[in-house]
Amino acid sequence: MDDEFDYIVVGAGSAGCVLAARLSEDPAARVLLVEAGPEPRDFWLRAPAGMGMMFMNARYNWRFETEPVPGLGGRRVYWPRGKTLGGSSAINGMVYMRGHPMDYDHWAGLGNEGWGWDDVLPYFLKSEDNARIESGLHAKGGAMRVSDPVLRHPATEAFVAAAETAGIPRIAELNAPPFEGVSYQQFTIRGGRRESSYTAFLKPVRNRANLAVETGTRVLRVLTARGRATGIETAKGGRIRTRRARREVILCGGALASPHLLALSGIGDGAELQRLGIPVAAHLPGVGRNLQDHWNAPFALRVTPDSSLNHRLRGWRKYLEGARYLATRSGFLAMGSSAVSAYVRSTPDRPQPDLQLAIRPMTSQFLPGGKVEIDPLPGISGACVLVHPESRGEVRTASPDPMADPEFHPNYLDDPGDIRRLIAGIRLMRRVLGAAPIAGRIEAELAPGAGLETDEALEGYIRSSGGTSWHPVGTCKMGRDPMAVVDPKLRVHGIAGLRVADASVMPRIIGGNTHAPTVMIAEKAADLVRRETGRA
Repeated sequence: MDDEFDYIVVGAGSAGCVLAARLSEDPAARVLLVEAGPEPRDFWLRAPAGMGMMFMNARYNWRFETEPVPGLGGRRVYWPRGKTLGGSSAINGMVYMRGHPMDYDHWAGLGNEGWGWDDVLPYFLKSEDNARIESGLHAKGGAMRVSDPVLRHPATEAFVAAAETAGIPRIAELNAPPFEGVSYQQFTIRGGRRESSYTAFLKPVRNRANLAVETGTRVLRVLTARGRATGIETAKGGRIRTRRARREVILCGGALASPHLLALSGIGDGAELQRLGIPVAAHLPGVGRNLQDHWNAPFALRVTPDSSLNHRLRGWRKYLEGARYLATRSGFLAMGSSAVSAYVRSTPDRPQPDLQLAIRPMTSQFLPGGKVEIDPLPGISGACVLVHPESRGEVRTASPDPMADPEFHPNYLDDPGDIRRLIAGIRLMRRVLGAAPIAGRIEAELAPGAGLETDEALEGYIRSSGGTSWHPVGTCKMGRDPMAVVDPKLRVHGIAGLRVADASVMPRIIGGNTHAPTVMIAEKAADLVRRETGRA
């Protein structure tokens, strides 16, 4: 019985922690949650500013890298992914963004009934404990804390005012109508500490008698028999085990791991699986395809000394900030990533915002060893992010060895329209930065650089210096078309007792950060599972 459970959840990230906690609310259901990474035992996993320390930390980060990207001149792109309880929510920027209602209505319009905005909003509300807002669009009392920035720096206030000067309206918040304009972001931070999916959902209930949580355990494949998932095969400390699922196996490995595990289990493109020598359990050519991510054009600016936090986070002053955080759980170490964002349209005829303009009052560099170093000059940084890219890539399983990483082919900027819209975004960002009052604080544009003016020069910059926002989605897309991997109830086509519930099921990437929507997907998945067993 120690190896037999009602539900086996694979991956304890943004979705897996939620799903395991919700399914184990039923005391009659035995739930196993399996995570490849270690227990989260590091101070910097708790401090919001620790995201920089985790950026290349091999213990808590998979530290993936893409294959050479043709659209970037053959550059490889570094992809951090969380490797601990909480997954990427344990190392991310903690931004709480849901995306635009039209994103979800688009999902529903593709034949995914039950995934329109009005359908998913209750699941956002179910998980939310908003520190400031309670309305029909926000809730208090949920498991996941959502809070405002602890500080509002004068430079970010100046950016908001400049955006207004440039014609971008200031709005009360970004997760409510009109869903377009400039405002401060909210973060998954509770009392100055990071609120990951683990700390919010799983840690408070981890002692449930019907819930088993295993860390440091690699899932090798999903076991199937006669068109049904029967369990998983795991490896830990050199020991291979079979864990049986009486009801369901649910994959929550994320957009990179879930399609890879499906392929290793014989679920994917039949010809590719046969080439690798993997027996085919179900021919689903869409497994690993439809990969999407947010690409951005970064900005760096030299500013007046009072417009940057850099001097507060260098030398002896950084120790004062550390002491302040330890004593009060406040100050700059309690801040999330970019405090202010504007959501705008690249052209007036776009049906919804397709660009994000973000800024933060500091600049830093990642040294080769992974250490974060704050720049000595006073600077602020920002980015123009394309939130609805048309380019599509894939996660490709290249070996039948479950310990071998898959290949990541994001195909960034493969669609020429992506470049055009990013160039428009750079010009719009410059218009904001050139407006009062932020213009009076800026001494020089360091990147892209004032000398880059033509479309050709800006395209070269985007290709050579642009970066990912680390939001991969879509590789097990939901739908009913021939390339769909799961149906609207998240059940894998052709294999009973197997679901995927994470960011990989998004048919199209949402126009914002992906953590909150992934939590929503897990909340809805738990209800879908319980309804089928009559326990909703």
